[in-house]
Amino acid sequence: MNETQRQRYRAIVEYDGSDFAGYQRQPEEFRTVQGELESALSRLGQGNIPVTAAGRTDSGVHATGQVISFDLNWKHPHEKLVLAINAHLSEDVAVRNVEAVSSDFHPRFNACRRAYRYHIELCDNGARRPLTRRRKWQVFKPLNLEAMNTAASFLIGEQDFATFGMPPQGNNTVREIFAAEWSQVDNELTFYIQANAFLYRMVRSITGTLKLVGDGSWSVEAFKQALDAAERKQSAASAPPWGLYLESVTYKNDTQ
Repeated sequence: MNETQRQRYRAIVEYDGSDFAGYQRQPEEFRTVQGELESALSRLGQGNIPVTAAGRTDSGVHATGQVISFDLNWKHPHEKLVLAINAHLSEDVAVRNVEAVSSDFHPRFNACRRAYRYHIELCDNGARRPLTRRRKWQVFKPLNLEAMNTAASFLIGEQDFATFGMPPQGNNTVREIFAAEWSQVDNELTFYIQANAFLYRMVRSITGTLKLVGDGSWSVEAFKQALDAAERKQSAASAPPWGLYLESVTYKNDTQ
């Protein structure tokens, strides 16, 4: 197949991360989202098709809006491509839509915003919820939503977030956060956070530390001091992966 004939496609992917060793391809004994996607594309009869993603989610982390790109010679409607790929994917991962993009599109480097949502289920009556144990963080203490939101408000803006994560490469730990807010419906709390980019483990570290503010282990002032210190050792906790969802990735020409 002549490589020049291939069109670049952008796709949105949804997956349940429970049984994956993260997004990024690893040795064959580990099942990954990237590995599943590339295997499905290879079955379309055009050899190995590398897949590039907007972000590399950890083991156990889910996604409703992961963005990928790949190059393929496809002469049928895009809807048929979605069906063709999904026919070769397991039930815990699916392509939601596909669109043709320019050959210089890169899902990671062209992204201007990324958003995650973290789910906490309050089980403060002491009763575990087996059916949601791989979808939400079950917390057995009451949480003060007002205190958590007050602390989260300090995250907004461009600043050094070294306390809450490590850069994937280099040493730049400055990021810009556009939104950081907790909300509650019945016994479920969700934390929505949107930024230009995130450090490694940043969202889980922030969430885990805000949970300590909510249960009274930390004060709002202690959270602010830890953030201002810009030292990784100041971070007190990391939320488990199974409550975290990569919700969306935004690009310059997308509707905000």
